[in-house]
Amino acid sequence: MSTPNRVLTARAVAAAIALASLMPARVAGQAAAKAAPAPAAKRAIPRMPDGHPDLQGMYDLATLTPVERPAGTPLVMTDEQAAKLEKDVAARKSTQDAPMKADRNAPPVGGDGSAGAAGNVGGYNSFWIDSGSQYSTIEGQKRASILIDPPEGRIPQMTAAARQRLTRNVRPTSDQSAREDDPGFEGAGAYDDPERRPLGERCLMGFGSTSGPPVLPNYFYNNLHQIVQTPDSVLILTEMVHDARLVRLNSEHAPPSIRKWMGDSIGRWDGDTLVVDTTNFTDKTRYRGSTENLHIVERFTRGGAKTLIYRFTIEDPATWDKPWTGEYTWPATNEQMFEYACQEGNYAMGNILRGARLKEKTDAAKTTKQ
Repeated sequence: MSTPNRVLTARAVAAAIALASLMPARVAGQAAAKAAPAPAAKRAIPRMPDGHPDLQGMYDLATLTPVERPAGTPLVMTDEQAAKLEKDVAARKSTQDAPMKADRNAPPVGGDGSAGAAGNVGGYNSFWIDSGSQYSTIEGQKRASILIDPPEGRIPQMTAAARQRLTRNVRPTSDQSAREDDPGFEGAGAYDDPERRPLGERCLMGFGSTSGPPVLPNYFYNNLHQIVQTPDSVLILTEMVHDARLVRLNSEHAPPSIRKWMGDSIGRWDGDTLVVDTTNFTDKTRYRGSTENLHIVERFTRGGAKTLIYRFTIEDPATWDKPWTGEYTWPATNEQMFEYACQEGNYAMGNILRGARLKEKTDAAKTTKQ
């Protein structure tokens, strides 16, 4: 796996420049010349020369708002409730960020079995973790979950057929994360084949569905997303594992025979909202156990000059008996996107599998002695 290296990537800059160059200066100038002065309300948000909202910028998706919320709890928290929870998180992080004692004893061979970074043999401490410091705020309301429909804030139960399908499919889903508290085996054969390891661990996609769609917080680190926009394309660049998704505007979906890891995304403008429709997923990702016929509709709306409101609706009748919807804010940031130095076949993957073989050998020797 990769560490969150903060080295400026040329890839992000090159992608942005390449897309920005697609817009001919002459056409942009003509659009600006012909556009009539917009009403005051429409001038409140930045706009492109063609009159559509300018969604471009860098956004920090770190948030304390979880995808789901406990059953029976309301969607909106009071300001006092949110402030207390945010204060508690800040205090806990301040304590956990404290430097470790340099003269501390080494952990026992193989770790002590405790929860945490690889059984307390070492790993990222909280200094390296950026899981958010505030709850998402929409229309002045602090949200207790990203899910807004179903109203109870819980993802609908899978269909019986979907549950049976999952028991037969041993490959990880695109939202699955590597476990930091994994005691050694999380299931029979889980370490027998690199293709059975989580996609984020293999450096194929950002874990926790941070690559999208749907684009969700990973509650860990490398939370930035960049949007670059032209009259006919929108690029969504993800810091985690450097994924880039291209949305073709006013286009048609590729034929069903063409399947993509992040699906085939086409977009259109609905007033001041960018609507992105994604189909044609591959069966290698299977977000939350869905099929390749997963259908996701995303809506990007300016909530002001410094904020986007991101809403998504997920539909797959073969997996859930009804669609479900979530939304949260994307606050703009002046931070720069940096390289997430992670690539398929990284040295850690070999060490993970070698460690599993060593554990099997050690366990077998213990059993023989008994």
